[in-house]
Amino acid sequence: MHTPPLQLVIGDKNWSSWSLRPWLAMKKVGLAFEEVDVTLRAGAETKAQCLSHSPAGKVPVLKWGSEVVWDSLAILETLADRLPEANLWPDDPQARAHGRAISAEMHSGFTALRRDMPMDCIHHRPGEGMNEAVGEDISRIISIWTEARGRYGETGGGPYLLGAFSIADAMFAPVVSRLETYAPDLAALGDRDGQAKAYMDTVSSMPEMREWVLAARAQMGR
Repeated sequence: MHTPPLQLVIGDKNWSSWSLRPWLAMKKVGLAFEEVDVTLRAGAETKAQCLSHSPAGKVPVLKWGSEVVWDSLAILETLADRLPEANLWPDDPQARAHGRAISAEMHSGFTALRRDMPMDCIHHRPGEGMNEAVGEDISRIISIWTEARGRYGETGGGPYLLGAFSIADAMFAPVVSRLETYAPDLAALGDRDGQAKAYMDTVSSMPEMREWVLAARAQMGR
């Protein structure tokens, strides 16, 4: 697939859940791009590095020739628009609308989960961060995954939320990482038939996810 030179500005792989989202999608569809790393949790230095790449002062940032796109979901939608052959959204309009709705819900919601179970993909912290609000977030996420798989997964011809890999999977990939790290009781939170766990296994076993985690370990010296 022919594209202009691409750069993706990302934060530290162990922590930057927002960076993982477009990175994973770009890797999955075989895009060639240069990674530009920003060091997170370094105070004013981090802010200055981010501002040198976009006016929002945050990562990730996609640099597509002279165009600059920031925000994970905006980057993913830009890729879907510019590269229709990558099939980042399904052809079926109903499935595509459903995928956009759950991706937007992920983008704007689940604040308790974000706050109390931050992404930390190289450690195992079972039981940490669990509280009532986090449990409600996780139960809703399990419901989202179960419904999507039930409505579109099997008919879509693949193991992902809408069948084939899509933007929706990229948006939820950091949640998979969080749930593996903190290991809440998924069955008690609504995953009675194991569909959510099966979906997590699908995402975590992706070669691209494994590549991200290995790179995170290398960055952290582990």
